[in-house]
Amino acid sequence: MINTKSKTMHPQQGSSTEEQRDFDFIVCGAGSSGSVVAARLAKDESVKVLLIEAGGGDHDEKVSNPAMWPLNLGTERDWGFLSAPTPELAGRRLQLNMGKGLGGGSSINVMVWARGHKADWDYFAHVSGDPAWGYDSILGYYRRIENWQGSPDQKRRGTDGPVYVAPPKSPHSAALALTKSAQSLGIPVFDSPNGEMMEGSGGAAIADLRIRDGKRETVFDSYIGLAPLRPNLTIVTHAMVTRVLFEGKKAIGVEISKDGELQQYRARCETILSMGAINTPKVLMQSGVGDQEELSKHGIAVVQHLPGVGRNHQDHIAFGCTWAYKKAQEPQAGGCEATLYWKSQSHLTQPDILQCQLEFPVPSPEETQLETPEHGWTMFAGLAQPKSRGRIRLSGPGVNDPMIIEPNTLSDPEDMAAALAAVNLCREVGNDAAFRSLVQNETAPGARDEAGMIDFIRKSGVTYWHQSCTAKMGQDSDSVVDGQLRVYGIENLRVADSSIMPRITSGNTMAPCVVIGERAADMILAQHSTHQVLADQAV
Repeated sequence: MINTKSKTMHPQQGSSTEEQRDFDFIVCGAGSSGSVVAARLAKDESVKVLLIEAGGGDHDEKVSNPAMWPLNLGTERDWGFLSAPTPELAGRRLQLNMGKGLGGGSSINVMVWARGHKADWDYFAHVSGDPAWGYDSILGYYRRIENWQGSPDQKRRGTDGPVYVAPPKSPHSAALALTKSAQSLGIPVFDSPNGEMMEGSGGAAIADLRIRDGKRETVFDSYIGLAPLRPNLTIVTHAMVTRVLFEGKKAIGVEISKDGELQQYRARCETILSMGAINTPKVLMQSGVGDQEELSKHGIAVVQHLPGVGRNHQDHIAFGCTWAYKKAQEPQAGGCEATLYWKSQSHLTQPDILQCQLEFPVPSPEETQLETPEHGWTMFAGLAQPKSRGRIRLSGPGVNDPMIIEPNTLSDPEDMAAALAAVNLCREVGNDAAFRSLVQNETAPGARDEAGMIDFIRKSGVTYWHQSCTAKMGQDSDSVVDGQLRVYGIENLRVADSSIMPRITSGNTMAPCVVIGERAADMILAQHSTHQVLADQAV
């Protein structure tokens, strides 16, 4: 296994920084998409691949122990982004946590594997003009990706892939109560949330998890860390990408900041940005790719005018409803073993409500003035398909200048209507007879009239940490990448992470990010055959 504690380039993964600065492919970001792209490209032994990561390794109990994920928030493993004050959330600033280090978000999340709804992927195909983004095609990717340990489903699940996915062996009593409660309310219950359930109106299910033998398995581990070492894959950690290097409108590599020094690396074939929905558009803009009016404010020379860079920001917003246990219950796994997707209105074509149960009580924001029980459980009643759209902007041209993140949460009136439906459904579920043997009482939000519930929603809303869609794929004037994930107007530059989503997928975003990485790798490999790479090397 790679020594991920090293702050320098891993010697067993290619040459040292002094010996080698030229590669065929440079992948920026070792998260749930970048790890996949780098690993898949490096399978071709004739090419040299560089993987750059701003954070460090993941060899720590707070990473490997699924139950300890909250202890990583606010640490060196978390980018710790903070939104601008949000008017529709009572002027509060949202904590936008995002994984930093090998594995990215898969090193600090709750390890829920949620593949997105059929309608999500069919929408991707529609806006990109490429049917290979459609659900039927994406099912093929999931069969290739997964090492599924649950009930056989040959149409939808794979068993020979690198990504270990399994249902919990003995779900928590609260998780079982949730599915029983949902069923009593007329919501169908499924064996898995990633099969038939995500092809129709939704339902409830015990969650699929990325936990093997009681330990977290990051996407980096699945694709790189646990695989045989590849001498043609070089990994640099603790390195910040400062900008993409261009010759005219051709990307030729990147500049990084490492140990206080600027270094440049060249990519003969392509550079791939996989740094997430905040840092990918940041690097694009600071490299001169973005809205020319915004770039000029910071003295950045425009390489390509793309007004959509940083726009279309989306995230899942949630409102914590909490119940006190009658007696203490220890959480299991990462504390999230059950989930529910449903529709706020019957005419909708897919679920717009997302609810994830946590087996411990999550404190409400202090603005709610609600007390949190010592022992209890919380359901995050959230929006699976928010209509509100935000934006991220530069505060300055430098690598250390923070981004201005304006989520505009609940700015669309339809989102408040859906939020009310989500909270009301959550209270029905939690107050059902299925929970009576477990819980003492509801502590948040409690009985309120509609005005009081709206006040609770505005003061309690928090993020699921699923930032996405800020460099969207599509064919309109606000699109940043085409259906092949190539940045419009730029040669040899692609984006492969959650920022390319034209709209956010239903559910946790780790699994769709793995698919995006796989799709990107296939596209790159199809364009750059071994013969072409060798020809490029000879020039």
